[in-house]
Amino acid sequence: MNKSLYIAATGQHIGKTTSTLGIVAALKSMGIDKLGYCKPMGQELITIDELKVDKDAFLFSKIMGFKLAAEIHSPVTLHKGVTTSFIENPDQFNFKDRILTAANHLNENCSVTVYEGTGHPGVGSVVNFSNAQVAKMVNAKVVLVAEGGIGNTIDRIDLCLSYFKAQDVPIIGVIINKVIPAKMEKIEKYLRQYLEQKGIPLLGLVPYDKTLSNPIMQTILKAVNGRYLANDHRFKKRVESIIPGSLIEDIENMKDPHHLLLVVSYKRAGEALKQIEALTIKKQLKQSPLSGVILTGDGRVEQPLESYDLHEDYLIREEIPVIATALDTLGAYQRIMKIEVKINTATPWKVEKANDLIRDHVDMDRLLGLLGE
Repeated sequence: MNKSLYIAATGQHIGKTTSTLGIVAALKSMGIDKLGYCKPMGQELITIDELKVDKDAFLFSKIMGFKLAAEIHSPVTLHKGVTTSFIENPDQFNFKDRILTAANHLNENCSVTVYEGTGHPGVGSVVNFSNAQVAKMVNAKVVLVAEGGIGNTIDRIDLCLSYFKAQDVPIIGVIINKVIPAKMEKIEKYLRQYLEQKGIPLLGLVPYDKTLSNPIMQTILKAVNGRYLANDHRFKKRVESIIPGSLIEDIENMKDPHHLLLVVSYKRAGEALKQIEALTIKKQLKQSPLSGVILTGDGRVEQPLESYDLHEDYLIREEIPVIATALDTLGAYQRIMKIEVKINTATPWKVEKANDLIRDHVDMDRLLGLLGE
């Protein structure tokens, strides 16, 4: 008989996809071979070879190795315009039939199906299919993912539990994600006490890992509305820290500078790059500490790399991607800092990190036992 697990979260950007990735990997390592996946209600539609699916369904098809089928793995997407169309004429939509068709297929072909929710438990209510309603429809037990903290975390969990309680959907455990390591013991004490009062197991606390928040150059390109000038084949380089052109000397004080993004006006980029190369030699680094360069204040959108006063040989030799943007340095910095980073197929190291974090910090044996009860 198929067992269905629904991964929900108290809100956006909590780490639901990260947790789902880790749980899927852990279940596979525990010997569950017929493992299914479904994003029953998605919000971010992408088109792959004329196949329209939620982006998370595409990610999991690559990670788990299944042939992606929209009607099975991404039956409903609430992309732009759908909600207003539904409100005007709900009879034209057959969301329930789509979700049940996917669930029936997975029930017949999988021993365990992992359903990934969307946003907080109330998302989807506008079309009469909240996360809680969908979890009930597919007869799934729920694991709730919350962000590390005490007061605010408990408030959010309590609110979310009410959605599932109203639908009589069982919550078999809670995972607390993004916990600051220094606060781990204190948070665990009070969250465990609160959840015990609710009769819900605390399955684990996952420490905050900064690398999961690091963007890649491709993401930064979109954030600053820029264009590539050089080495666009290195668009997957990740960025851990930002160095404005005025603070290059700070690199000298770094013990192990790497994965840096230089944000500098195009007028003084050449001078800045020469400084960085000199510091690279002085610190005896094996390679450039730069993951990329953002040239700011560039209004000459049709100009090629050669028209800029840059240290071009260094850029080409070190294969450093260069992006030009019309934003000034402050504007570019602010845009980059606002990036909400998501795991995708371009960030395989994040998938591995997600798997490690869940394996090391979540009681998967207990979760699987609770799922089977």
